[in-house]
Amino acid sequence: MTSRPQPAGRNYHLALFALLVVYLAAVFAGFLAPYDPSTQSRDLAFVPPTGLHWMDTSGTIHLRPFVYEDGRSYPLRFFVRGAPYRVSRFINGDRHLFGVDAPAVLLLLGSDGFGRDQLSRLLYGAQISLFAGPLGAALSVALGLVLGGLAGFFGGWVDTIVMRAAELFLAVPWFYLLFAVRMALPLRIEPQEAFLMILTIVAVVGWARPARLIRGMVLSGRTRDYVVAARALGASDVHVLRRHVLPQASGIALTQAALLAPQYILAEATLSFFGLGVGEPVPSWGNMLAVVQRYDVLSSYWWMFLPGGALLAVFLLYYLLADALHERVAALPG
Repeated sequence: MTSRPQPAGRNYHLALFALLVVYLAAVFAGFLAPYDPSTQSRDLAFVPPTGLHWMDTSGTIHLRPFVYEDGRSYPLRFFVRGAPYRVSRFINGDRHLFGVDAPAVLLLLGSDGFGRDQLSRLLYGAQISLFAGPLGAALSVALGLVLGGLAGFFGGWVDTIVMRAAELFLAVPWFYLLFAVRMALPLRIEPQEAFLMILTIVAVVGWARPARLIRGMVLSGRTRDYVVAARALGASDVHVLRRHVLPQASGIALTQAALLAPQYILAEATLSFFGLGVGEPVPSWGNMLAVVQRYDVLSSYWWMFLPGGALLAVFLLYYLLADALHERVAALPG
């Protein structure tokens, strides 16, 4: 009998590819965004998404889509010059993937209350909101790997101190702890400082759960035959821990990173939503959603909810990746 293919592999590659596309779009936001995210046009406040047309009023079908402006049609152009930008702070450019000639405007996702292009702000905002997740998760898992590995390998008073600290962090709801620490810091800080601050807070708050899981793996791994043999041959504790024990916990560490990343993206978005994170005019998905606290926006301008839809899509991809990683780890021998 032939075994049926496991869906975990397909889910893993699908989620990984989709997340790669999303993060590449964030990295190359300047190229993909048609406008500068901070450029305001007060006469274009809360303009609904621009419609692309293929057929004009006379019934003629065009091979290139176009937009209408004051009764005239303006075709969509590719690789146009526009606002200057930088890619990863190293590459300067002013070419954009698409755009239209002035005086027409291309607002594919509409505009906000200041007339700023929502698509451009969504792409630029992803550079902060999306990268807060994996960077914060990497810091938390790294702390958990070190502390959990030491606690499980050496035991004794080291294990007691690390686990009591982990229980303390697990007992306090991380969401409220995040708010408490943030409120203790200055309210008005630079966007870069706010971003680094959020990363530090979420890393310190979130290390406990990965540490407990990794400790359990190390406790079982240190008694395996090849680990005992390595120690009998004179291998140092650091060598045994680094080469033989901690690699067994790599699968758990990756799964925990995939689970923590969307939580930390949500943490950044929530702080920015309430004005405690990255503030205007620098876009993040959290402060873009802050405007929906107004009733007129809530009831009339549906496109202002699109950053929330983007957050939901990224969360689903991360959880799909975490589930696939969990199945792959569970299928490993031993």
